[in-house]
Amino acid sequence: MFPSSGFDIYPYSEHLKEISEYGATAVVSKRDVLEICRDKLLTFKNLPKSSKFVFTTPDPNEISGFPLFAKPRYGKGSKNSIKIENDLDLSYVVKKYNDMIFQEYLPGTEYTIDVLSDLSGNPLVAIPRIRLQTRGGISTIGRIIHNRKIEKICLNTAKILGVIGPCCIQMKEDKDGQLKIIEVNPRMGGGTVFTTLAGVNFPKIILDMVDGQEIVIPKVKEITIVRYFEELIVKN
Repeated sequence: MFPSSGFDIYPYSEHLKEISEYGATAVVSKRDVLEICRDKLLTFKNLPKSSKFVFTTPDPNEISGFPLFAKPRYGKGSKNSIKIENDLDLSYVVKKYNDMIFQEYLPGTEYTIDVLSDLSGNPLVAIPRIRLQTRGGISTIGRIIHNRKIEKICLNTAKILGVIGPCCIQMKEDKDGQLKIIEVNPRMGGGTVFTTLAGVNFPKIILDMVDGQEIVIPKVKEITIVRYFEELIVKN
């Protein structure tokens, strides 16, 4: 079993022993790792500066300039994020919302990196893609790329956090073109199929890991993928 929703990873992680008694293996990180990844402030505090996690603070007094983003500390993606342009915006957010964190505004290109670690938490592969178009927080157009710097940062991040199995990491460029991590999701992402189409099938590799097979990471193809919805008319 390799849960791939932010909602179902918790019960799997909490019941690893019971699941194993039924002869199954839940490929999911430990509960404390899930909590760190869920909480953007904890993620920031648990990663060294070399991991390039975007500056994050709950204290508006630590803000050094505008623009910036306010977002829920435990939120997902960009949901309920508010761009703050000035002191008036900041004052409004502080008065209206509780438990918000503040992060540097990153205007550049956005990336998703699919990372896979083994059952002992050793990272095996990191595959970056540029998010060319998104809908509802899920990539609809993406381009798989090779970027050793991004791959190294994300492999190191997964190792430090102790991620088991798949995770997807979001990165974005700041105004100077420097890449920074904005989110770590300890599960397969909605666009992990892009990585599969590029030649690296995470579900198959995970099944091989659980089965004790030798793990061989295939060569990644640099491709661009377009997703689209199709409507079918069914006559009664």
